[in-house]
Amino acid sequence: MTEILPQWALPWLATITLGLQVFLIFIGAGVLRMVVKRLIRRIGDRYSLPAEMVIGARRGSTFLIYSGALLLTLDRLGVSATVLWTALTGFAAVAAVAFFAAWSVLSNIFCTLLILTARPFRLFDQIEVLENGEKPGLKGRVIDINLIYTTLQETSAEQVETVLRVPNSLFFQRTIRCWGRESASG
Repeated sequence: MTEILPQWALPWLATITLGLQVFLIFIGAGVLRMVVKRLIRRIGDRYSLPAEMVIGARRGSTFLIYSGALLLTLDRLGVSATVLWTALTGFAAVAAVAFFAAWSVLSNIFCTLLILTARPFRLFDQIEVLENGEKPGLKGRVIDINLIYTTLQETSAEQVETVLRVPNSLFFQRTIRCWGRESASG
């Protein structure tokens, strides 16, 4: 092949070959996508599959085909599969930890918005959060509602006032008993 090409093209041979390989990978992926798309459409028509299933299968197959083409391209460019797998699993682990760390906080913030809009109770209401229908639960007067907690002021039998900070998400997991609103001064 080096005898066919002019002398000036020889240094570019590796780059041209690599570019052609990448081009052919994506052309092949496009052709495969068209064939799979037609196959899915024919199967959907023949067996009267719901449109949602056909669309989902088409999107899933397109994702898999182009992901495979991307991995083949990266392999041709010299990126190791081990490096890719390590990066992917590392990213997935960090994303999972961040998701679980933020889940509780985001849940409480969302529940705060629900408390402020749905108003299952209001500031200065006397409420009780029941464990189930038989057991008494957390009881007190609502003295503050912030993004994470609702603060209840409870009075014990000894007339000692204590404060409970209840996560806002708890109000949507339990039954709430609410007595009439008391005045802010009482």
